[in-house]
Amino acid sequence: MREIELNSREELILEKLLELKKRSGSHSPSVNSLLEKIPEIKFKVDACFLSNPYATQLFLDYFEKEVLKGNKIREMLEYYPSQNNVIAEKLASFIGVDVENVFIGNGAIEIIQAIIHNFTKSKIIINIPTFSSYYEFVKPEVEVVYNKLLKKNDFNLDVESYIELIKKEKPDTIVLINPNNPNGGYLKGEQMFKIMKAARDVENVIVDESFIHFAYENSNYDFVSVTEFISNFPNLIIIKSMSKDFGIAGIRAGYAVMSKERSKLLLENGYLWNSNGLAEYFFKLYTQAKFAYNYQKVRIKYIIETNEFIKQIKQIKEIKVYPTMANFLLIELPEKVDLDRFTLMLLIRYGIYVRNANDKIGLEGNFIRVASRSYEENKYMIKVFKKIFN
Repeated sequence: MREIELNSREELILEKLLELKKRSGSHSPSVNSLLEKIPEIKFKVDACFLSNPYATQLFLDYFEKEVLKGNKIREMLEYYPSQNNVIAEKLASFIGVDVENVFIGNGAIEIIQAIIHNFTKSKIIINIPTFSSYYEFVKPEVEVVYNKLLKKNDFNLDVESYIELIKKEKPDTIVLINPNNPNGGYLKGEQMFKIMKAARDVENVIVDESFIHFAYENSNYDFVSVTEFISNFPNLIIIKSMSKDFGIAGIRAGYAVMSKERSKLLLENGYLWNSNGLAEYFFKLYTQAKFAYNYQKVRIKYIIETNEFIKQIKQIKEIKVYPTMANFLLIELPEKVDLDRFTLMLLIRYGIYVRNANDKIGLEGNFIRVASRSYEENKYMIKVFKKIFN
């Protein structure tokens, strides 16, 4: 790949893009922000946001038929949505837990903040690189112990070393994102169970399963959630974003499964009425057998296409693609590549928006994160990447 040369127009756009990124902190600017501030950008593929586009369409099909054509949009906007515990009733039986164990959030990000602020008191262990909100929400008086995932191990967690670290540091909170963001590293069910047994004395064991629907452990593409262990491990807190696997980030829907005492405390301290009508409609839909059946079909379709996307990208010899069990790839570019200019070139010249990962704590080098999209979008991205590097 040759050195990236930008013309004067592209240099100005790069300045605007870097300013937007600075305002966004450790997160990427949204497509809406980019379109508003830099209207000259022509988007073709949003490979920064992590979601299943087929699930988005599935939701829209139901929404159009049941809400828009069913003339229910007015009551959804005019009437108050149900309270947190009422929405939880719809979800609890579907995921196989007691309603008192379910906490509904205005997106997973609200849940993360609520849990970290209310339950983490002294010390937390966080693997890096990972989703930045887990360490950004930690209060100043809490000690953060970073467990650095090693590049030589493809940023996968060494379970035995991790257990030893827990015994040594004696934290009151540990965080496991499974699969992990940004690399897609995955711990199988038996590995998670081993960690949970070793961490019985840890007050809060947070397991973020926001990407679990993209992982699987058999030929039927079944995923394994630790939700079934909630009655055996009262210190377990499972967090689930619905934005990733259902492509509904604008609705702000997420939930957590935790002890009844923790859920009760949160409900009594400001989180009783935190959902909107769209989110309530989604949870009603999510728990219907027919929708679940249709979702399973598009989930498997998406996983199969994502695996093919990974296979094709891995054929490009000049880049390194790290193993993943999620719907995104962590890609390491050659050292000579200027990361800011490369991501701008993808966006301006090809309309492909990817995550520049140079602000991720624990990643040293030239890394981008690329989300899998629809078959046609993936096909286009493969063509562009091969053109650039070959």
